[in-house]
Amino acid sequence: MSLVKYLKKRNFNSTSEPLGGKTSIRRLKFVVQKHAASHLHYDFRLEMEGVLKSWAVPKGPSMDPKIKRLAMMVEDHPFDYRKFEGTIPAGNYGAGTVIVWDEGTYESSEVEGKKDEHDTNLRHQLHKGKIKFKLYGQKLKGEFALVKSHGRGENAWLLMKLKDEFATTDDITTQDKSVLSGETVDSIATLKKIYKVKTNTPKTNASKKTKPNMPLKKKSIKRKKTLSKKS
Repeated sequence: MSLVKYLKKRNFNSTSEPLGGKTSIRRLKFVVQKHAASHLHYDFRLEMEGVLKSWAVPKGPSMDPKIKRLAMMVEDHPFDYRKFEGTIPAGNYGAGTVIVWDEGTYESSEVEGKKDEHDTNLRHQLHKGKIKFKLYGQKLKGEFALVKSHGRGENAWLLMKLKDEFATTDDITTQDKSVLSGETVDSIATLKKIYKVKTNTPKTNASKKTKPNMPLKKKSIKRKKTLSKKS
């Protein structure tokens, strides 16, 4: 549940990544972010115990039960990270562009009840090394599993789709737009460059015009008053 590793890896003077956030009340949240860092990958995040448990999935999720995707568990992320979209500047950890590829709610496949009951059960499954859950996203729907992969390293897991009515052999990653902004990774990166040009230029022009003009107006007013007294 600790964010110590997350905070240590980031310089918040130069990155706009979130620091924390208040969790949801009724249902657990999940998010999948497409991340064009040094290597393109998908960040798969599940809310547990107030933070986002996170896995980096190099090839992205699949809706085909026959396909198992390698998922490397990384540090916990703050809850507000599920809405983060933008470019992490060069020189920072994870530098590159991020979009919210999918988001929604999720629950444990093993229990029924309130959010706290699902949270407790999911953390128990996480400890055992096998998590079964149902996603209610805009792109990802139905039952999935994360299973620890022994022999591939301590943080290696496998993400897989389980058989249900939502399973398909179609490649879900061809749907490449953000569910928040409708932008792609490439267009978000381009928009950021345009945005910088638009915001910096007017500020420079405005400062050149207003500062020299203000004292001139005051002098002209005083001069008019003096002339009226003489007349």
